[in-house]
Amino acid sequence: MAIQLESGKDGRRIRPSMNVTPLVDVVLVLLIIFMIMTQNMARVMSLHVPTPSKPGEPEQAPDPDEEVQVVLTVTSEGTIQVNQEEVADRDLPDKLRRVFAARDDQTLFFDAADDAPYGRAVEVLDAARGTGLATIAVLTEPI
Repeated sequence: MAIQLESGKDGRRIRPSMNVTPLVDVVLVLLIIFMIMTQNMARVMSLHVPTPSKPGEPEQAPDPDEEVQVVLTVTSEGTIQVNQEEVADRDLPDKLRRVFAARDDQTLFFDAADDAPYGRAVEVLDAARGTGLATIAVLTEPI
């Protein structure tokens, strides 16, 4: 806060005035800090939702020449399955790399049983992400 001295009939009077420069400096510094931090805090997870079919339209049968989709499943007991074939934890990254090595489509479908342990499902999903797959799609309905 600054003070101005004025001279008048009574002599000198003190009149306070507000100096907002330090306040503006602090606010601008905080604004810059928050702008930088929000960019670092944003985690991107893209989500592709299929377009729903209109009621009354018949569902199209899958193309027989199309490759079979790879589904990674966590059962209610916590075991891991890749296309209904049971896989050990330590073999999962190698199995996924081998399966996707010769495929053009780099999409893995992830499914967990409703009563599967949450921590176990996240652990398996994290292991699958570590293999470097382009897309991991989470299934919301049974196949």
